[in-house]
Amino acid sequence: MADITAELVSVERSLWSGQASIVTAETTEGEIGVLPGHEPVIGQLIDNGVVTIHPVDGARRVAAVQGGFLSVTQDKITVLADWAIWSDEVDEAKAEEDSSSAHELTKSRGEAALRALRRAAKAE
Repeated sequence: MADITAELVSVERSLWSGQASIVTAETTEGEIGVLPGHEPVIGQLIDNGVVTIHPVDGARRVAAVQGGFLSVTQDKITVLADWAIWSDEVDEAKAEEDSSSAHELTKSRGEAALRALRRAAKAE
């Protein structure tokens, strides 16, 4: 099966780099699934989105993201997020609390974290 080079990077750290069979991300134009050979595209990530990576040699990874962009070429996808966290790093109680915050950025990140947890749970 063909694969695509994928990279997920936030402003604070590099979360993942490797070969994937598919990467999905939520953009301002809707959810996009990127397979090997995808047409080149640039997209803007939504503020409380989820990125899912299906590595060729491992279990599916789900991340919550806050803003940023994705860039797709025929053999590579780069997701550059303003903020990102793996679903298995999320403190669910804190995310619940954050999602009720009056501070818009905190609220959006809490919502994204909870969405990532739900998406990760669907695969189990």
